[in-house]
Amino acid sequence: MQLDLGSTVHCTDGAFGELADIVIDPIRRRVTHLVVQPHRRHDLARLVPVDRAQPHERSDAGISLDCTIADLSQFESVQKSAYLRLGEFPIEDPEWEVGITDILVLPYYESLTPGVLGTGIQPVGYESHVTEVYDRIPKDKIEIRRASAVVSSDGHHLGHVDGFVVDDEDRIGHLLLEHGHLWGKREITVPIGAVGSIENDEVQLSLSKDQVGALESVPVRRWPG
Repeated sequence: MQLDLGSTVHCTDGAFGELADIVIDPIRRRVTHLVVQPHRRHDLARLVPVDRAQPHERSDAGISLDCTIADLSQFESVQKSAYLRLGEFPIEDPEWEVGITDILVLPYYESLTPGVLGTGIQPVGYESHVTEVYDRIPKDKIEIRRASAVVSSDGHHLGHVDGFVVDDEDRIGHLLLEHGHLWGKREITVPIGAVGSIENDEVQLSLSKDQVGALESVPVRRWPG
């Protein structure tokens, strides 16, 4: 099964949204869960075991889940948030791991001395707390999204993860790498044996930039939206 990030996710009663992220066991190199969401609504994303998915009957139509759209609301919600001091980490949970995170730092405002040019209200610093929006994923797993970086063994940023190809036991066979610039993007198929490590939001290859450039490539597939 090919898991293309951004591809359409279908339920038994119609299209639901898109495949947003993929959750992986980094030791066994196996996909365990899919993060699916309505289009561009990560706040409504759900965590679905990969064994609930199969290729859509049309090869270019994404994946199908064995449940209805209403059933998806019963699956675990992915996105959480916490208001933390700078440097703090969300409370550790024995059952869950913190996946991909986004930190929001808001400036605070303080009135300046009267007579100062302008409105008298200027940003002069930052709050000592931040709002951390993060994904909650199963313990000892990592999360990859479409924006996750792919880095060569000699330290070059090669592009972003476009998806994975998995076998019947959900073991990763190949990484799909979106490589290049706006007008020259191509998809390179990287065998899993050439992947050095998979971490949250990043894949490190055991190949150099030149070695990756020599791999077989095809034009990048574009999904609606």
